[in-house]
Amino acid sequence: MIDITTKFAGLELKSPIIVGSSGLTGTDKHFKEFEENGAGAIVLKSIFEEEIVFEYGKVMQEAKKYGYDDENLDYFDYKIKQDNIEKYINLIKKAKETVSIPVIASVNCVSTHEWVYFTKKIAEAGADALELNVFLLPSDTSKTSSEIEDTYLKIINEVRQATKLPLIVKMSPFFTNLGQMIKKVAETGVDGIVLFNKTYNPDIDIKTRKITTAPVLSSKNDLSLPLRWIAISSGKVNVSLASSTGVHDGEDLVKVILAGADATEVVSTIYQNGATQIKKMNDFLIDYLKENDFESITQIRGLANQMNVENPAVYERLQFMRYFSDNEDVI
Repeated sequence: MIDITTKFAGLELKSPIIVGSSGLTGTDKHFKEFEENGAGAIVLKSIFEEEIVFEYGKVMQEAKKYGYDDENLDYFDYKIKQDNIEKYINLIKKAKETVSIPVIASVNCVSTHEWVYFTKKIAEAGADALELNVFLLPSDTSKTSSEIEDTYLKIINEVRQATKLPLIVKMSPFFTNLGQMIKKVAETGVDGIVLFNKTYNPDIDIKTRKITTAPVLSSKNDLSLPLRWIAISSGKVNVSLASSTGVHDGEDLVKVILAGADATEVVSTIYQNGATQIKKMNDFLIDYLKENDFESITQIRGLANQMNVENPAVYERLQFMRYFSDNEDVI
């Protein structure tokens, strides 16, 4: 019997495939289908601090036109936050009623702005874990890299102190010393790290000269970055690792496990191929284990990480060069 169960961030998963935060997980419409096709867990669509702040700003503009005083404005602030939180709490409860696999809440934040209170509400609603998706674009030239990193760590530490839920941090790759930052995040006491979040990217329509959105879905080519850093970090940090962005099929799934991942988050491939893609990926993993005389994921996890490969330097190569003297076709 082939065992594809895994443990990520303290959660027992029946498979290493986690449906990532997206529009697909913003309602309970597809939850049962994900579970039936073998998903190990579901990350609910993120609640965004920026959305709440933006909504508050719009309401404040209108309220001031009609002469509302500060006391009234404080009420609007409270009401907007409560309404958004209540909707999210209801989504958590609905998810827990619908599936038996772990349900992971997700908060996308750019500050410590009252999320401590929110994390307590998430736990009370029954979430099995919390994913903290933090990304601050380092565009402020007045701030040093250390100041930006300190903001990340402050947010993580405050949320860590506020909840006993397994805490997962979904990181971006945009740090001066990424390896050190992964290590620092791991040392905050989080239970899992996801490498990496996929950010919104702008594009330009040259006909209208307006800003548009770059392609939203990932491709298989995006796998290289998380694959490299999972392989480098595996065995060096005492925390569960998961990949995100670029895992589209069973072969990609096997690759990230060999690199050292305990699990992977998938979104784009489900948008493109439907929930049945989860089963196909799990089936590929099972067949791979059988064909190579393995009985479980545990036996292959990290076999190809930086600590276990014959030439560890391959994960640190950045420039293309000809270094196989006996093969001129190699770049």
